[in-house]
Amino acid sequence: MCIAALVSVPSEIVAQRYAANRAIEIAIVKAEDARRYDKTVEDLLKSSNEQIRSRAALAAGRIGHDAAVPALSVLLERDRSVKVREMAAFALGEIESIKAADVILRLIGETARAQMPGVVEHDNRGRLAEAAGKIAAANPKDPKAKDLGQAIVFTLEAEQRKAPQNTETIRLALTAALRARTAGSEETVRKFLAHTDPAIVSDALNTLTRLRAKNSSRDARDLLKTNVHAIVRANAARVLGAAEDKESVDILIKAATSDTDSRVRVAAMKSLAALKDAKAADLLLKRGETVFAAYKKAWKPNLLPNEHSEFLEIATTLGRLLTNSRNERAVNLFREFGKLDRGFSPEVYVARLRIAPVRGDNDKPELTSWRQYSTLAQVIGEFATLEPMNEEGFQMKTEAPLILAPLARAYAEADPVKDADTIKAGSDVIRAFAAFKTANLAEVLRSALLNKDLFIRATAAELLAELPSTPENLQALDGAFDYAFQNDSQYNDAILGTLDALFKLDKRKSLAAITVAAGSQDQLVRKKALDMMNEGAFTTAEIVAPSLQEKLQEVGHHSGNGTKVGQLLNSEADYARAVSRKNGSVRAILTTRKGAFTIEFLPEDAPLTVDNFIKLARTSYFNGLEVHRVVPNFVMQDGDPRGDGNGGPGWSIRCEINMVPFDRGAVGMALSGKDTGGSQWFVTHSPQPHLDGGYTVFGRVNETGMKIVDQIVRGDKIITVKIVEVAATQGSRSTRSRK
Repeated sequence: MCIAALVSVPSEIVAQRYAANRAIEIAIVKAEDARRYDKTVEDLLKSSNEQIRSRAALAAGRIGHDAAVPALSVLLERDRSVKVREMAAFALGEIESIKAADVILRLIGETARAQMPGVVEHDNRGRLAEAAGKIAAANPKDPKAKDLGQAIVFTLEAEQRKAPQNTETIRLALTAALRARTAGSEETVRKFLAHTDPAIVSDALNTLTRLRAKNSSRDARDLLKTNVHAIVRANAARVLGAAEDKESVDILIKAATSDTDSRVRVAAMKSLAALKDAKAADLLLKRGETVFAAYKKAWKPNLLPNEHSEFLEIATTLGRLLTNSRNERAVNLFREFGKLDRGFSPEVYVARLRIAPVRGDNDKPELTSWRQYSTLAQVIGEFATLEPMNEEGFQMKTEAPLILAPLARAYAEADPVKDADTIKAGSDVIRAFAAFKTANLAEVLRSALLNKDLFIRATAAELLAELPSTPENLQALDGAFDYAFQNDSQYNDAILGTLDALFKLDKRKSLAAITVAAGSQDQLVRKKALDMMNEGAFTTAEIVAPSLQEKLQEVGHHSGNGTKVGQLLNSEADYARAVSRKNGSVRAILTTRKGAFTIEFLPEDAPLTVDNFIKLARTSYFNGLEVHRVVPNFVMQDGDPRGDGNGGPGWSIRCEINMVPFDRGAVGMALSGKDTGGSQWFVTHSPQPHLDGGYTVFGRVNETGMKIVDQIVRGDKIITVKIVEVAATQGSRSTRSRK
């Protein structure tokens, strides 16, 4: 509509249209939040308004019920709007139902006929391939999964023959090939390594790495040596490690020790660790000494230097290359690091032990933090897999479980109130002890199931699931499930952990617990119970009728009692506020000792996720939290009040999966499964296409901000988070795809 026409429309009519559209958006977001596919959503899929049909299709995908497949299939095949057809394909992929396979295959087949003169090509072939990959990955045993995988390969082959090629289609299909894992797809993917677009080359390398393809080593070597794009070089290095290409050692050594980009160096180090060629050790040690010299010069209390992450990678790699070598140069380097680190970086101490499995030299720090206990446990537990080469080493391997036994029992019986901080090391201590598989392991784990700390109980349940199905173990797990179900309100880890263990050890005897779980207030627990009912081959009389299962998967309103996890917590005001924001209208400024960076939120793509973050930030929730996870060339992660990767706000939010790709600087919600987000978030250091459509993207950090993010290491803190509301730009931006 032109500006003149807009002027001629009475203002009250414009206001009415705005109010109507806002009411529809609120209704859609409420349905998504409740995971409720009903007549409201179904009717909106038939709206005369293209934008409403598209938005309703996204909602149907997020809700994830099979019941939406027929309506979405109709949109995909018949809707007049390219945008709606594209969203319908995306939504079918999100539902992951094999019931959608036929329509996906049929339309990709029409793409095949479109190569013939006079036939119109389907215009959403990239999203069709993406959906095929997700459905095939979710249903690997179904015969149609193979057909879907072959359709993805065809899509890639068709693009190779086209001129001009569609970049988005290629990138979506490359990631789809990774998900489907179709036999023989590696050769088709390899051909894209010669593409002129570095983003396509990078994605092809990522797919080949995760397929562990061995057909592309020569191409990867050339790209690592000559390509000007750092992400291409980094992914080429990853391919060589995954392919176990022995001929690439010299090239990888050069990249690991002299490439100008840290992402490339780290990727090359990881591949050298996989190849385990000791010839890389000397130059890598030299690099380690250079990095440590800079680290030592910059080190200050409570401020870890930028070199920290790279040094940890060097240590890990040397631990693999020099196992049992007693290399004094490496041992001395790690000893000097320990004088500054004081036991907070387990990677270095484990590497030192691998290289020289000998008794300590009285340089142990005083243990005052749970992190130090965690490091100690990981170091001692390393003896469970390490094979020493001398008598002293074998004696230490024998003594290791004897050292861990009293520590493991102490943590199994620890008081989570009196030992609130140190108990965070309990899971690592118990895991380390379990690795030795001692005769009294089951007894210690059953004792841990009685602990009031739910993470200790969750760990014990997971480990008991690996032991024999004895009456004592089943009884202990059954009691632990009952306790967790009645007492755990902030987290459901122990409920789900004990339920998993019972089901794994004895499906029949787990039925009572599954039935109780199916009546939980927590939708995540109910969903787990329903999945087990369907998998457990119970008789019809024992399971919830299929007609009721989708109803039980809906999220209920929080009643004010019991858990907030898996509950509806938003009010009408929350929904209205969330949908009123536009992309570019709100941002967060995060301050660290390394500098400040800004997250620009994408509320049009993830309204409730953005609102949840803003609400937490305005209560100072994130202020002072430690960055608990940094994986170079992957992510920086924060938002855990515990600092051990387990913490959250005491509630969960629903995923808002969208088409925004996980390119460099994407801000996503961390998960331990669908709809388990709360407060932990991450920023990607480099493109991660395998995360697309699996995690919620709700913000972006620009390249200026990423220069700060790249410097952040594990242990740094987010000092403050300030929310800034700004006026939305005219014609707000939507970054739903790579186009």
